[in-house]
Amino acid sequence: MKKSLEELRHARSQKDFPFLSLEPEEYVELVITRSSFALISIWFMAIVSSLLVIICAILIANTTTGETLLPAINLIPTLVFVVPLMIILIALVAIVATKIHFGNKLYITNKRAIQTLMSGLFHHSTNVVELSRIEDVSFKQEGIVQSIFHYGTIRMSTVGDETTYTFPYVDTPTDEIQTISHLVHVIKNKNED
Repeated sequence: MKKSLEELRHARSQKDFPFLSLEPEEYVELVITRSSFALISIWFMAIVSSLLVIICAILIANTTTGETLLPAINLIPTLVFVVPLMIILIALVAIVATKIHFGNKLYITNKRAIQTLMSGLFHHSTNVVELSRIEDVSFKQEGIVQSIFHYGTIRMSTVGDETTYTFPYVDTPTDEIQTISHLVHVIKNKNED
């Protein structure tokens, strides 16, 4: 006997997303990740910070006045130790920020929206909302930077407790918004029958 398409999609989703605890007959329709602009910003700032550290070290090492900022310490050996240490720390911060960036996802199933958030290395949270409770789905861009780089925030408002779920740094998701709205409409029609 052949499995139905829904059972196949559920089995595939369970295999691909074992951490989601999907209900029977539930499958992932859409995975929304954050924009690559945020990732580029992280590494751009890390490179600029590293360059500033190197420039400051060069300026301090080339002091021609004969007086150093720390007269009791020979600055060259100190700079040889401190500069690489600071660059390593900057790289570690960028690596942690990259991990946090990839730890934020919005999963849309045929029944629920599951938002996994990571705001720190050891700070994780998950928000789950039934699609039948979603009243409004929208996308918001604010400011010139978001408009130029085509990213913004997805907003989903619920019925009843009037909670708004937001997912920032998303590439302009016209198709995603339409898919979520369609799924909300389908689930509400199914519940009315």
